[in-house]
Amino acid sequence: MTKAKNTQQSKTFKLVGLAILTAIIVVLQVITTYFPTKPFAITLALIPIVIGAALFGKGAGAYLGAVFSVVVIIMCVIGADAGGAMVWNANPFMCVVLCMLKGSLAGFVAGLVYNALSKKNQILGAIAAAFCAPIVNTGIFIIGLLLFFRETLQVWAGDTDILFFAVIGLTGVNFLVELGVNMVLAPVIVRIINAIRKSSK
Repeated sequence: MTKAKNTQQSKTFKLVGLAILTAIIVVLQVITTYFPTKPFAITLALIPIVIGAALFGKGAGAYLGAVFSVVVIIMCVIGADAGGAMVWNANPFMCVVLCMLKGSLAGFVAGLVYNALSKKNQILGAIAAAFCAPIVNTGIFIIGLLLFFRETLQVWAGDTDILFFAVIGLTGVNFLVELGVNMVLAPVIVRIINAIRKSSK
């Protein structure tokens, strides 16, 4: 009975934790979409994604990344994300595929990296996971733009080299802000994880 009770408590803890993180991701992404950062919104939702991936594993990370992706797609469709809206109008299907892929993989990789490194050093695991999430998210986005939205990129870039424009002009500032925030908050992420795990016991 005790083992079954513990298993049930663990499942309940995971469901409640994922529900809370889901709500945080939705709110964060909607709010940051309306920040004056052009052409694409800064993503602060990667922080709760990393926390969820660290607490509940790579599958949970992929789920939370998918939640983030769905919000991004909605913002693209309604035109709240100006750059995203242009990508959506250029090719709706590939916009959805690219958004879902980058968010889900960012969460999955964060969970994978944390699980691999936190056994030896929890802080290192959190830092590495927080470092990988924006790299995967932005990296896949840039690759997707270059592969499937080349004509749109060319129009945006004008006479500028499209690779330089995609990396520096479109996503450079956003990526650096996202990476910086994740790096600064990595120790906080560890404390949050430990506090949540203690409260669940």
